[in-house]
Amino acid sequence: MDQRFMQEALLLAKKAAEQGEVPVGAVIVKDGKILCGAHNLRQTNGLATAHAELLAIEEACRILGDWHLYGCTLYVTLEPCPMCAGAIVNSRIDRVVFGAKDAAAGCCGSVLNFNHYPFNHAFELHGGICEDECRAILQEFFKEQREVRK
Repeated sequence: MDQRFMQEALLLAKKAAEQGEVPVGAVIVKDGKILCGAHNLRQTNGLATAHAELLAIEEACRILGDWHLYGCTLYVTLEPCPMCAGAIVNSRIDRVVFGAKDAAAGCCGSVLNFNHYPFNHAFELHGGICEDECRAILQEFFKEQREVRK
């Protein structure tokens, strides 16, 4: 089941890449069904906070009419950064499934793990789902970006 939902997040990541955005996609699932999905829009919107996870969390809150996202799982192609991990804690998402690790800013085990701190909420965590695909789309994107800059 995790692979199926991660594939949906990967489709959104590919859409982001097509728009010149860092290819990160996220979907939020509740009761075995996708509530919503989003991809990075930082370049498009000119906003540092327009990460896939935050956009998906905002949409899920609108759909559910509540900021509590109990019973929800977030699938994201890249390990959440500190900002996104904070939003996960604050929205009370129960479970996070990510693809590729982020050695530069990952806060679900790479740089640090938000679950190791005494916040008022912790989430179940599973990393490395479809990791090779998630990493490959990022590597290809940045390779192309470097070639454009040459």
